[in-house]
Formats: sequence, C-alpha cells, structure tokens
Amino acid sequence: MKKINDRDKLRFYIEKYNINSMFTIDMSSYMDLYLFNKDEHIYKAGCKMEYFYFFVEGKSKVYILLANGKSLLLMFCNPLRIVGDVEFLYSDIATCNLQALTECLCIGISLKNIRKYAANDPTFLRHMCRSLGEKLTNNSILSSINLLYPLENRLASYILAIIPQGKTSPAEQLFTQKLTEVAELLGTSYRHLIRVINLLCDKGIIKKEKGAIKVINRGELENLAGDLYS
Repeated sequence: MKKINDRDKLRFYIEKYNINSMFTIDMSSYMDLYLFNKDEHIYKAGCKMEYFYFFVEGKSKVYILLANGKSLLLMFCNPLRIVGDVEFLYSDIATCNLQALTECLCIGISLKNIRKYAANDPTFLRHMCRSLGEKLTNNSILSSINLLYPLENRLASYILAIIPQGKTSPAEQLFTQKLTEVAELLGTSYRHLIRVINLLCDKGIIKKEKGAIKVINRGELENLAGDLYS
C-alpha cells in the first residue's frame, strides 16, 4: 500500500463518484488516496483493519478461507464499491480477503475518523444499509452459482476477469502457474479444472500457449460467463 499525495487526483475521484454526497458533513479533509499493486492484499481475513475504503479504480477479487484451508471465490470488485462496511459496524478485524488483480486505487478514511464523524450520520448510514443489502443479495446469488452452475461457466467468468480484453500479457503466465489455486477458488478439483480447460480448448474458445491461456473466441467465452461473479 502506498499513499498518493496528490490532492487534485483525490478530488477527481471524490467528484467522479460523488462520494461526499454519502455524508451529511464534508469528509474530504479526512480522505486520502491509496495505491495497491497487482496481487497485493487490500484486506486480509483475520487481520486488523486501519481504514475504511471506497474502491475507485482497478479490479480485485474477494475470497474466503474455509476451515479445511481451501479458498473460495465470492466475487470480483469494480468501482465504485464500499469496502469495510461490515467491519465498520462490528470490529476492526477483516472478515474476508480482498486482493488486487490489477493496480488499484482506494480512497481511505481511518476507522477512527469514520466512526467519530459518521457513526451517527443518517445519510452515511443509509448508504451503508444499501451496501450491506447488496452484498447480502450477492452472497445469496453466489452461493447458488457455486452450487448449481457448471465449472465451465464459472471458469469462463474467471478467465475474463483475469485476462484484460484484447491483450496477451505476462499476467496470463501467472494465471496458468496457479491452477491449483484457481481450482480452490472455484470450488473444484485440479483434475476437473484441467478437464474443463481442455474442453474449452477443444471448442476453440481458449488456447494453451507456452504455459499461458490465450482467449481465442471472446464472444463465446462471454456467453458462457454471463454475469457470474460480477
């Protein structure tokens, strides 16, 4: 995490997403802009949190660690998203993992200040209720996705999230080098994941090339993915 000392850039994102409208008072003086590098964790489950964030640029994934030590993907995060609303209400300990898939920017307010100035702010609390309601609905949908959707569809959504549109980049190497991790995140076995990857290759949708996965037919991949994990 790196603090970006650029008030003009901070002001740009505050105005772009109208963040000050979420508060009764002007909270911009308590806001700072933070940069998270690709693969860096914004939050780690079980770790103490220092900041309440507004996710304003980039893409990240939310996942949990299960009792058996495996990971399970919950969703991908895109702007604008409130991060830390559950923890704001209950404790300073993160309940899930949030990891940057690209370079990400977040507007942060220290938990101390957000609790001091916004804990009794009805405007802010309405936004919090809306955010928590959306997450509850998403979690119900995602539970159904993980139980009922074939791996083919879930993998298609994951590939689209990881590989930027129209690009063949070193990031693809990272994807194929961690297939055991991908299998865990998608709630399947490594063997079944390989079978489905080979199936998509046979259909001409993706191609394995020098240890990477290259998208050949993005349109068909998008049809398979639908809006899963979005």
